Amino acid sequence: MTRSTSIRTIGVIGAVLAAAALGLAACAPEPVPATSPSPSASTSPEPYNGPAVFVGDELDLLLLTPEEIARVLPGATEISDPSSTLEQISDGGGPEPAPAICFALFAEQSLRSVGSRTVSWDVPADPEVGIGRLHVLQFADEAQAQARMDQLVAAAEQCARFDYNGPAIFDSVTAEPGDNARAFAGTLSIDEIEGGGSMFHAFAAVGNVIVQLWHPTLPESPADAQATADLLRDRAEEARAALFEDLTANPPTPEQPPTTDAAAPWGEWPITADGVGPILLSDTVDVALAAVEGAQVQEPTYDGGPWTLTNADGSASMQIDVQEEDDTKISSITVGNSRTHDEAVQDGTVLPSRGDVRVGALVADAVAAYPGGTSVSVVSSGDEWYDASTRDGHVFRFRTDRAASDPAAVIVGITVADATMWPTPDFR
Repeated sequence: MTRSTSIRTIGVIGAVLAAAALGLAACAPEPVPATSPSPSASTSPEPYNGPAVFVGDELDLLLLTPEEIARVLPGATEISDPSSTLEQISDGGGPEPAPAICFALFAEQSLRSVGSRTVSWDVPADPEVGIGRLHVLQFADEAQAQARMDQLVAAAEQCARFDYNGPAIFDSVTAEPGDNARAFAGTLSIDEIEGGGSMFHAFAAVGNVIVQLWHPTLPESPADAQATADLLRDRAEEARAALFEDLTANPPTPEQPPTTDAAAPWGEWPITADGVGPILLSDTVDVALAAVEGAQVQEPTYDGGPWTLTNADGSASMQIDVQEEDDTKISSITVGNSRTHDEAVQDGTVLPSRGDVRVGALVADAVAAYPGGTSVSVVSSGDEWYDASTRDGHVFRFRTDRAASDPAAVIVGITVADATMWPTPDFR
C-alpha cells in the first residue's frame, strides 16, 4: 500500500544518510559547547488592582447553585436557570416606617441598577406567595452599591423593632465581614399586612453589586439565616477573586470613541460611552446647545424635565436629561423616543447610531452587538428596554416597542447615560 511503501522508502534513505554521517564524523571539527540561553524576563501580567466592578455575564459569578439554595431555604423547589430578564414594579406607596431608614428593607433594590441576573424557585408549602427570588444587581460603581449596603446595614441595626402602621420586627443575623464583602439575613414580620405576614430576606454586597434574596417564611421549617448570610458573603468573596483573576489575564480596555464632525447630519453622529456626537455627558446644557448648530430647542416643561432638540427639518429629535443634584450637567442623552408607548418610531437613518445599531432595528441586533446585558420590564409604566453597560458606569439603554426579551422587539430609542451620576435613594 502507498503509506507502508513510503515508510520503507524513508527508512532506506535514513539508513544511507546515517552511514554517510558516520563516515564524516572522523574529520568533523570538535563541536563548540552550546551556551545556555539567559533566563527571559518574566511575562506574567501585572495583577489587576482596579475597582471591583462586575459587568454583564460576570454577574453569574455571584449566583448560588440550586443545591445551595435548597440547603439553606427549606421548601424551595423547581429552581430556575439564571435569567437576564428583570421585572420592576416601581410604583412606591405604602405606610411610612419609623424610623425612616427601615424603608430600605422594603425598597425595590433593582431601581437604578444597570444589570441583573435572577434565579427564582417555587415554594409549594407557602399558600400566600409561593415563590422566592435571588437577584444579583449591578450598579454603576462601587460607591453606589456600597452606599446602598450602608443603608441596609443601618436598617438591620436600627429596625429590630419599628413601626409600620403597627408593630414590625426584623429579626436578623450578620455574617462576620469578609475582606471585601458584607452580608446579613433575617425575617421581616409586619402586622400592617392584612392578617400579618413575614418574609425571609438576605443581602450581600461586594464591589458594585448588591445580592438580594427573599423567600417565604415557613414556620415549621424556617430558613437558616446564619448559613445564608455566610454563604452569600463567601460567594461574594469568591466572585471578586475570580473577577480579579480574569481582569489580570484580560485587562479591561476603554472604548476609543471615533471623531465627530459636528456639522455632519445627525445620522452620521456616533453614540459612544462619552455621549452623542458633539454632545458629551457631564457637559453643561449651555455647552451642548452651542455644539448643536441649527437645532430647534425646547426647554423643559416641568422641573427636572428634559431638554428637547429637533433637527433643522423636524425629522428627528433628541432629549437631554440633567443630573438631579446639579440641573446643569448632562446625565443622559436619548435619540428617538424616550418611552415604549410614545408616538410612531422615528426614522433611524436620520438619527445617531450606536455602531451599526439604529432606531428601527430589532433589539436582537443590539443583543448580538452588545451581549451580556439585561432586558427590563417596568410594570407600573409599561416601559421596556435592554441595558448594556460599561465598566466605567455608563449604560446604553435600547428602548423597545414591546418586551425586550422578545427578539422581534423593535428599538424605538437609544439612550446613553452616565449612571454614576444617578443619586442613591434617601430614606431620611
